[in-house]
Amino acid sequence: MTILNNLEKIRSEIETAALHCGRQKDDVTLVAVSKMHDKEEILPLLSAGHRVFGENRVQEALQKYPDLKQSYPDLKLHLIGSLQTNKVKEAVSLFDVIETVDRIELAKKLADEMKKQNKNIPCFVQVNTGEEPQKGGIVPRETISLVNQCRDLGLNIIGLMCIPPVDDEPSPHFALLKKLARQANVPELSMGMSDDFLVAIQQGATFVRVGTALFGPRNQQK
Repeated sequence: MTILNNLEKIRSEIETAALHCGRQKDDVTLVAVSKMHDKEEILPLLSAGHRVFGENRVQEALQKYPDLKQSYPDLKLHLIGSLQTNKVKEAVSLFDVIETVDRIELAKKLADEMKKQNKNIPCFVQVNTGEEPQKGGIVPRETISLVNQCRDLGLNIIGLMCIPPVDDEPSPHFALLKKLARQANVPELSMGMSDDFLVAIQQGATFVRVGTALFGPRNQQK
């Protein structure tokens, strides 16, 4: 199947899943994850009207998206990978949404840089729902505290994001994130990827991050 066939299929699946749980298709935004895919693979989606994309690494995004954003001013780019503090300046300059705020040190750097660049970029706090030591994200019990600290710094925290452990049933992790979002009084939930985005929609996802199911296998030599 072509990328456009995949796009149509995924859009249809999102709409069906949303309707089945009493939601509208526009309640869920598809973030097309273009990690390790070339600009030539992104262009068909842009031509088809898709405008929301996600990248894991600042440096890779800098190679692909400045020209694309100039050609498509309504393109929205989400940072969905871990952000190192030494990349904050470039991230604030390029990205429209940052989904991986997970520590106060990073939050302070982002707040300072946004003031310098006169920006107010929407952010998500990333939650490590499985408390995996190798994975980014704040542990669940400290989530509300971090959200409040980010707000005190002036960051525009609009939601929470998670990546469940690979071998776990994802539904309990999504349910936990939804519960934390209610407690934090944030409206958006970024959860669900190629293998589990339909489950995430059932649990209330407002953003789903889909890469492989859309673009196919990644170009691993990049």
